[in-house]
Amino acid sequence: MAVRIRLTRVGATKRPAYRVIAIDKRRSRDGRALEILGYYDPLTEPATVRLETDRINAWIGQGAQPSDMVARLMRQAEREARQPAEAEKPKRATRATKPKPSAKSKARAKAEAAAPESPATDEAPAPAADEGSAAADDAATAAASTDEAAAESTPEPVADAADEPEKEEA
Repeated sequence: MAVRIRLTRVGATKRPAYRVIAIDKRRSRDGRALEILGYYDPLTEPATVRLETDRINAWIGQGAQPSDMVARLMRQAEREARQPAEAEKPKRATRATKPKPSAKSKARAKAEAAAPESPATDEAPAPAADEGSAAADDAATAAASTDEAAAESTPEPVADAADEPEKEEA
């Protein structure tokens, strides 16, 4: 029986992790393994590699052939064993998420946008409680400045001599 030491895929969709296994060469990638010899997680920073080197060497001594990737992982594990180990555990990579505005801030922004503009007062607007209303305040300020700019750019009508009523001379 030809034994191969290779990786088998485990983990969720688009979140791969691998086991290092001893398996018959003719079996499929995810077929039944003879023995699990370690694991490899490429998604952590740095990648996590845990190998049972004594068991791997025992299988190699019996004639098993390691795959190219397993040989590379073995060299990496040996390098890490020679260097002093860091106490920090590898962290799983996650997607960056943007904070979502709360339902209250969405409703407040919608109400402010729908409310008719009130006449300007001497009072300064109250400071915003959260990002959603701050965005609405910024939008209202921008709208007010565009209205002022439009009023300034509109020329005042010039009275023509023909439009004025004639004054009678006495």
